Amino acid sequence: MSATAPGPGRLVLAATPIGNVDDASAHLRRLLAEADVVAAEDTRRTRALAARMGVEIGGRVVSHHEHNEAERSADLLEVVAGGGTVVVVTDAGMPSVSDPGFRVVTAAVAAGLPVTAAPGPSAVLTALALSGLPTDRFCFEGFLPRRPGERARTLADLADERRTMVFFEAPHRLDDVLGSMVDAFGADRPAAVCRELTKTYEEVRRGPLAELVAWAAAGQVRGEIVVVVAGAARAAPASTADLVAEVLARADAGERLKDAVAEVATVAGVPKRDLYAAALAARSR
Repeated sequence: MSATAPGPGRLVLAATPIGNVDDASAHLRRLLAEADVVAAEDTRRTRALAARMGVEIGGRVVSHHEHNEAERSADLLEVVAGGGTVVVVTDAGMPSVSDPGFRVVTAAVAAGLPVTAAPGPSAVLTALALSGLPTDRFCFEGFLPRRPGERARTLADLADERRTMVFFEAPHRLDDVLGSMVDAFGADRPAAVCRELTKTYEEVRRGPLAELVAWAAAGQVRGEIVVVVAGAARAAPASTADLVAEVLARADAGERLKDAVAEVATVAGVPKRDLYAAALAARSR
């Protein structure tokens, strides 16, 4: 009777503290101690984190960063396919969110291998929660382009975004980025700059973008930065009187009344029948 072949292991994305080591979960501690392979963005930082947590890493520790992720993925998945556990960690936060991890997850999914996560600290969600801005709908935009022209085009595309937006940024570019946001979103757009989250010198600055630009330009801002910006306000709906005036102006210019009503009503999102009746009533006065 032949022995049953072992099933596949698992690939685990494990969140690490974004500042305060006490935020490390019991799950993360167990994974680091028991995993066959720990794939780390920076092996020295991961070993130092484990030491601060009082955990002895039991398996191999290998480098897994943006420059070798494509090549390293095949080796990691070979371990998973053979029944082992591979834990992917980055320097801080959840792997694959503006950090290495996406490529190996994609490869594991394509190969039909088990992928799971040990959730934990997230700079994105922490900043969003502390920003004082709406949290019911948001989008994460990561790092903006470094070149001013590309950055301006990216922000211009987001000018009408109604969801709260979350960005990562380097401290030495913060004042330039906030200035670009003023150009794209307006000086009065509410925002928050979150610095050194969960660390000793944690700071959250809230206010209109123009005020935050002045603060950032006044002194050297240091540390890890997350910028949260309110979404665009919904435009006030046009009044019936304004819509009727537009319809009659187009009709006076030679357009058929029904055609003018149909187009204006579609754009404004109002019933054509009601707008047509209002236009006829106004015309008969």
